[in-house]
Amino acid sequence: MSLLNVGARALLANQVALSTTGHNIANASTVGYSRQTAVMGQVAGQYTGSGYIGKGVEVTTIERAHNEFLTRQAAAAQSVQAMDETRAARLSSLEDIFKGGKTGLGAAVSDLLNAFSDIASAPTDVTARNVVLTRADEMAARMRDAQTRLDDLQKGVNSQLGDAVRSINGLAARLATLNEQIARASGGGQSPNDLLDQRDQLLRELNQQVQTTTVQADDGSLSVFVGSQALVLGNKAAQVAMSTDDANQSKLTLMRSGLSTTIDEATLGGGAVAGLLRFQNSDLAEARDGLGRMALTLTTEINAQHRLGVDLDGKAGGDFFKPIAIPDAMGAASNTGSAVIGATVSNTSALAASSYQVKFGAGGSIEVQRLSDGKTTSFAGPMPIEIDGLKLDLKSGSAAEGDSFVLKPYASAAGDMATVLRSARGLAAGSPVEARVGTGNTGGMAVGSLAATSANANLNQPVTLTFNGAGGFDVSGNGTGNPTSVPYVAGQPISYNGWTIVLSGTPKAGDTITVQAATTAYGGSNAGNAQALLALRDKTVFDGAPMTDGYAALMAQVGVRSQSAQYAAEISGSIATSLETDRTSQAGVNLDEEAAKLLQYQQAYQASSKMIQIAQSIFDSLLQNMN
Repeated sequence: MSLLNVGARALLANQVALSTTGHNIANASTVGYSRQTAVMGQVAGQYTGSGYIGKGVEVTTIERAHNEFLTRQAAAAQSVQAMDETRAARLSSLEDIFKGGKTGLGAAVSDLLNAFSDIASAPTDVTARNVVLTRADEMAARMRDAQTRLDDLQKGVNSQLGDAVRSINGLAARLATLNEQIARASGGGQSPNDLLDQRDQLLRELNQQVQTTTVQADDGSLSVFVGSQALVLGNKAAQVAMSTDDANQSKLTLMRSGLSTTIDEATLGGGAVAGLLRFQNSDLAEARDGLGRMALTLTTEINAQHRLGVDLDGKAGGDFFKPIAIPDAMGAASNTGSAVIGATVSNTSALAASSYQVKFGAGGSIEVQRLSDGKTTSFAGPMPIEIDGLKLDLKSGSAAEGDSFVLKPYASAAGDMATVLRSARGLAAGSPVEARVGTGNTGGMAVGSLAATSANANLNQPVTLTFNGAGGFDVSGNGTGNPTSVPYVAGQPISYNGWTIVLSGTPKAGDTITVQAATTAYGGSNAGNAQALLALRDKTVFDGAPMTDGYAALMAQVGVRSQSAQYAAEISGSIATSLETDRTSQAGVNLDEEAAKLLQYQQAYQASSKMIQIAQSIFDSLLQNMN
C-alpha cells in the first residue's frame, strides 16, 4: 500500500506539472502572461524502527515567474516612453505648420514688405500697387491658415485627452474588480497567478496613459496612485476628468466621494496624458502666442504707418489691415467683483509672446504674472497699467480683492488678420510732408528721404532748419522747441513733429531746409510713405529681431523643441525596450524549454504509472498467496 500511495502521489504531481507546462505553451503568445512552474516538495516520511520511510511527492504551489522590481521598472519606462512619443508626435505636427521656404509664412511677410520697394521706385505705378495688395492678401491668408491648423491641432489634442480619460476610468474600474477577485482568491493561501497577470497587464496599459505608483495590501489587493492621489483603493476606483485652472490651462482632476482634486502636472512623470498636457499647455500655447504676436505686430505697425501717408488722390491713408482687437481678459469663476479688463498695444517692440494672469490684492494692488516664464510684476494700482508693450485698463465695473483674470492677447490673433484696403489708388504711399531746399543755398546738401513716422498734431506745421556752417543747425517752427546749434551728421535721421528726414552732403552757412505740408500734387506722386513702409522690414520688434526675422525665430523655436522631443523619445524608447526585454526574459515562455519539460514530465508520469502497476501486481500476488 505504501508503494501504491507513493506512485499515486507521483502520478498526480506529474500530471499537475504536465498541465502547468501545457498551460504555459497555450499562453506563450498571450500578452502579459507570466510563465508558471509546479513547485514540488517531498511528503514527510513515516517513522519506523528502521528509520523514516518516504511517502512520495506533492505539489506545494504553482509559482509565477515574476520579478516585482523589473515589472515596476519596465512599466515606468514604458510610461515615460509613451509621454515622450506622444509629445514628439504632436510637435512633429506643429512643425509641419511652421514650414520654411517659398510657401512659408516668413516668405509671405518678406514678399509683402519688399513689394513696397517697387512703389518707392514708381509711386504712381498702379501695377506695383496691385502687387502689394496681392502680397498682403496672400500673407493674411497664410496667417489665417496657420491659425486654423493650430485650432485643428488643439481639437485633436482635446480628443486624445478625452479618449485617455475614458481609458483611465475603464482601466481603474477593472483594476478595482480584479483587486476584489484577488483578495477573495488569496484567502486560501495560494496566489491566483492568472488574475495577478491580468492585473499587471492592466497596470501596464494604465501606465501608457498616466504614470502610477502602487502599494500592496495584506489581502493581495493593490492601491494605485496618480501623483499623490489615490486612483484605486481596494475594490473602489475614483474617476478622472479634464478641467481648467485659474490660468486657463488644462489639468487632470481626480474625483472621489464628491470631492474634486487637481493633480499637479509636474507630478505626472509619464504617460500619454502627461505628454499631451505638456504639449497643450506649453508647446502649443507658445506657438499660438508667437504667431498671434506676429500677426498683431504686423497689423499694428503697417496700419500705423499707412495712416500717416496719402494716396494718389492726396487723401489721408486709412487702415491697411483690419485692426485686430485683443479679447477681454477672462475672469475666474470664483471672482466676486464685476470688473471687465481690456488691453491694447502700446509698444510693439516690447510685446512678449505670452498670456498673462492678473490678480487683484488688498488696497487695489495688482499682480501680473507672465505665464510663459512665470515672471511676476507688481503694481500699486489703479489701472491702467502697462506691461510688455500692452496697456491693461478697466473697461467697466470694479474688481474685488482676490479676483483673478487670464489675458490671452495673441492666442487667436492670426485668425483675424485680413486686408481692408481694396483700391490700388487708395494705397497711401505718399508722404504728407515735403522738404524744400532754400533757393539761396550754396552748399552740397541734398534730401535723401522724408517720411512721417508718427502721429503728431504739428505734423503739417512748417519747420525750417538753418545751417550755421560749423557742423550744426538751428530749428524754428511750432512744436519743435526751436533748438539751436543741433549737431549735423550727413546720413543721420533728423526728427521733429512726427516726421523724419535724412540729408546728405555738406551745407554752407545760411543754407536752409524747410519741411512743410505737402501740396496735393506732391502728396500723390511722392513715395515717402512707401519708403517708410519698406523700412519696417528692418525695424526691431520681435525680441530685438527685425520684422522680417520674426517668423524665422518662431520656426526655429518649434523646430528645436521637435528635435529635442524626438531625441528624448528615442532614448526613452531604447530604455523601455531594454527593460521589457529583461522582464520578459524572466517571465516569458520559452517554447523550447517547455517542450523539454513536457518530455521530462511525460517520462516521470510513465514511471509513476509503472510504479502503480508494480504495486498492483505485488498486491495481487499477495492476495493469491493468502488464498
